[in-house]
Amino acid sequence: MSYLLGEDKAGASAEGPANCIFCVNPAGASNCAADELIVRRGQHGFVILNRYPYNNGHLMVVPYLHVASLESLDLPTLTELMLLVKQSLTVLRTVYSPHAFNLGVNIGGAAGAGIVDHVHFHVVPRWSGDTNYMTVVGQTRVIPEDLTDTCRRLCEAWPAD
Repeated sequence: MSYLLGEDKAGASAEGPANCIFCVNPAGASNCAADELIVRRGQHGFVILNRYPYNNGHLMVVPYLHVASLESLDLPTLTELMLLVKQSLTVLRTVYSPHAFNLGVNIGGAAGAGIVDHVHFHVVPRWSGDTNYMTVVGQTRVIPEDLTDTCRRLCEAWPAD
């Protein structure tokens, strides 16, 4: 509920990175943190499960740097983000055998960005007949696996450095 109401753990204002869900403790000691839904950490960015997924395995690839658009990122960060996207595809194929993927970056509110000030990639596995993100029953999307279980499975399948 705190996420929906725009509250953060530290009680900071909504304007600053302290209130950004991607800026609250993204850098940690381990590559995988199922309690934070972080699947992988890199030098310049990380892979995290979406708390409100379109489908099982819906990942987001996020730079540590709090910027609103890709053109504000340096080449090493952009390169690592694309490598993390590529690795995400490989791991999701291994764990879930999806039929296809949607990859997306929504830059700006008019483009549908829910978190306007921190650019990120969405990696969404798709299956034939998965209803194209439409809710099926009672306006509620059902994900058949707990997110922490999903996180553990993806962490275990991630290739070693």
